[in-house]
Amino acid sequence: MRFQLIDLAKEEVPVHRLCRVLGVSQSGYFAWKDRPASRRQRDDMVMLAHVRSAFALSNGTYGSPRMTRELQDDGFASGGVARRG
Repeated sequence: MRFQLIDLAKEEVPVHRLCRVLGVSQSGYFAWKDRPASRRQRDDMVMLAHVRSAFALSNGTYGSPRMTRELQDDGFASGGVARRG
């Protein structure tokens, strides 16, 4: 979360100052920045795309019960973490 905040604010405040204020190392920030997305992050992005698509196709009418069923029909686990494909 701290690294994301640094990434968002780096255009306005130097990275070294943000790191010092937030109590993290610059090397830690740059390691985080260069690290590829984890499997969980990639799965979450795929699921988010499905949620946004289903919500748009429903003209914004799907609530959580229908969205859960939609995701299950698309092969997502009921907890929304894993995907079968």
